[in-house]
Amino acid sequence: MKYLLKNKLSVLGIMAGASLGYIYFHYVGCASGSCAITSDPLNSALYGALMGGLFLSSFKKEEFKTKS
Repeated sequence: MKYLLKNKLSVLGIMAGASLGYIYFHYVGCASGSCAITSDPLNSALYGALMGGLFLSSFKKEEFKTKS
């Protein structure tokens, strides 16, 4: 639970990205089936989760520790 609270932006990005990836597959998709990412809902959701997690984790503020 502590990990989820510490990385809440990344987790939120993963969930939002997976949802948006599946929505993209559903409404746009790939009719011929030859597209690597959009031809399968799992691939679309995983790619969206990866991109969402990376995007929102870039906004995380780093905590620097100083020597005392």
